[in-house]
Amino acid sequence: MKGIIVAAGYGTRFLPVTKTIPKEMLPLINKPSIAFVVDEFVASGIEDIVIITSRRKKPLDDYFDHEAELEAVFAREGKADKAALVAPPAARISFVRQTEMRGTGHALLQAAPLLGGEPCVVAYPDDLHFGETPLARQLIDVYERTGNCVLAAVHDPGDVSRYGVIDPAPDGIGVRGFVEKPTKGSEPSHEISIGRYLYTPEFFDLLAEGWKRHGDGEYYHIYALDRMIAAGKVSWKGVEGLRLDTGEPSGYLEAILEYAWRDPSYKAVVQRFVSGKR
Repeated sequence: MKGIIVAAGYGTRFLPVTKTIPKEMLPLINKPSIAFVVDEFVASGIEDIVIITSRRKKPLDDYFDHEAELEAVFAREGKADKAALVAPPAARISFVRQTEMRGTGHALLQAAPLLGGEPCVVAYPDDLHFGETPLARQLIDVYERTGNCVLAAVHDPGDVSRYGVIDPAPDGIGVRGFVEKPTKGSEPSHEISIGRYLYTPEFFDLLAEGWKRHGDGEYYHIYALDRMIAAGKVSWKGVEGLRLDTGEPSGYLEAILEYAWRDPSYKAVVQRFVSGKR
C-alpha cells in the first residue's frame, strides 16, 4: 500500500503568507500540517509516500530531508529528544512535480508511475484527523474486506449542496452513486466525501483513459470514480474520530485550538484566553 499527498496548489485563501510559505507548511503550533498526514500514513503501515508538489514547494523537500547540522549538534550534546524532533519520518518519501495546474486528476497521474501497480491512499492536507485508529488505516481495513476503492465520509445533517455527496448502497458499505454539489433537497444522503481516498490500480487506468478524452481546462477524478461506481467497485467509510478542515483560515485556527487543547502544556494557555484572564 502506497500513499499520495496532493500538495501542489497555490493556497490563495492564506495569502499573503502563502506567497513564500507553502500552505502545507503552516504549523499547528510547532508541527506543519502536512506532517500530521505523513504521521497518519506511517501509523497505518504505509512505508512509501509520494508528495505531489509544484515549483513553489521546495520547503517541503527540505522538511522531510535530514538536517545534518542539527542532528550532529544534538548527537554531540546527547539530546536524543531534540534529535527525534528533526529526524525524517519512518517512510520513503518521493516528490513529483505538477508542472502545470491542470486539476487534481492531472496531479494524480503525475504520481501514478511511482505506485508500482499497488493501491494507494490519497490525502489532501487540508483534512487532518485526530483519533484512535488512523484514518488511512480505517480505509485500508475496508479495502482488505472488499477489494474496492474506498471513500472517506463524514455525516453533515445540514446543507450539503457545496460538497460531493455519496449515495450509499443499502448494505451500508457500497456506493451506488456520487453527486457533486447537489441542489438543496435533492441530495442522495448527508454523507459528504472528504479529502481522503483509497484508490486501486484500476482507478488509475481509468484516470488515464479519461485524460486522453479530456480537452482544455482542469481535469478531476470524477470520470474514473463514476466508472468504478458503475462497476460496483467503490465502498465508503464513515470517519471514526475527529476530522478537521484546514482549507480556510477559520478552520485552520480551529485546528490549532483543538491541537492545543489536547496537549496539557498548551491547554492552560487556551483556558486562560477563554476565561479572559490574560
